[in-house]
Amino acid sequence: MISDPARRGLALAELFMSLGPRLFEEIEESGVLPRGAPGPAPAFARAEWECFALYACVRGLVAAGGFNRETAAAIDALHEHVLGSAVGATRAQVSERYAEYGAIGEAGGKSGAATVTQRLGAAAARHMVAGEPPAALAELVGTLHESLTEGAAEAVRRAE
Repeated sequence: MISDPARRGLALAELFMSLGPRLFEEIEESGVLPRGAPGPAPAFARAEWECFALYACVRGLVAAGGFNRETAAAIDALHEHVLGSAVGATRAQVSERYAEYGAIGEAGGKSGAATVTQRLGAAAARHMVAGEPPAALAELVGTLHESLTEGAAEAVRRAE
């Protein structure tokens, strides 16, 4: 595992900045993201995906190292690097979404663990379309989120 929390956060910031946009392109190319007009998806959809992908990186950090002071420092470094760069999501938006997504995870408890991906995907998809999303969009963003969470955890565990 990357021992220095700041380097751990930076490594995940680089992962986020590399994979986040590519995963959003996959969402766009899948055809499940409704569009009001031809051309790229609305900027708010991309910003919502950024929040969800960033949350996946945070979940990966916690999965890899537990939640302690070092993990908190790594999360701070991740946010400082990502939110200080040119991304559409703002700190306030990220904070609101983290609270919402965290509540979804906590509400499920052990009995709802099997559906957490589905429930998180549905919540993120609702934000991405500003309304009721197609089921295929919710499923896709939930699956991509889980893959990114697992990839982030693995990247932190194996790197040094």
